[in-house]
Amino acid sequence: MSIYAISDLHLSFNADKPMDIFGWKNYEERIKENWKNTVGENDLVLLGGDFSWSMKLEDTYKDFEFIHNLPGKKLLLKGNHDYWWNTLKKLREYIKKIGFNDIDFIYNNSYEFENKIICGTRGWNFGEDMQEDEEKIYNREKQRLKMSLEDGVNKYGKDKEIIVCLHYPPLKTDEMSDFIRIMEEYNVKKCLYGHLHGPAHRFVVEKNIDGIDYVMISCDYTNFKLIKIY
Repeated sequence: MSIYAISDLHLSFNADKPMDIFGWKNYEERIKENWKNTVGENDLVLLGGDFSWSMKLEDTYKDFEFIHNLPGKKLLLKGNHDYWWNTLKKLREYIKKIGFNDIDFIYNNSYEFENKIICGTRGWNFGEDMQEDEEKIYNREKQRLKMSLEDGVNKYGKDKEIIVCLHYPPLKTDEMSDFIRIMEEYNVKKCLYGHLHGPAHRFVVEKNIDGIDYVMISCDYTNFKLIKIY
């Protein structure tokens, strides 16, 4: 059983937000074809945020149906455009109601798959130019990451490899965020992130730094293909 990842699908089957204006021609079908040719029914796919353009949870059905009809177990993380996102309890109740039991969420919690612990949070922008309200969100997201990691080690043990999935990049070419210090504290081995598109791809950092592998998974960066993590 394998672990794959992709992020920033920006699906809009129930919203008028086509991605064609960004050059994403027929991208849903491209993702679908690659997914079906790559992922097995017993594999796991991590979706790192910005999943649906819908504003309300009840309007996401067609977007969730799209991934439900594809192979594997799906584990979603919140992105900055996922305005439909709700409490973990309400998200799970909705998925149960519509019968898509192959879908789950990371939100202050953790998940075990193939002897690996998966944790994460949305993350946030960082830097010296942060405004006061941004700093509050940044600090809250740090706490969410700690809660997720604590949940993982308490539930599944300290000896298993930890994968962290963030939506926002935790590092820049010349600066590292507090999220990295938190990951180092918990001996995280791999960090996945997305959020960056188009010209912003020049800010992508993909390498091993102090024992953590950083992997960029935004779908336009990966040419709308899933990345095999393990």
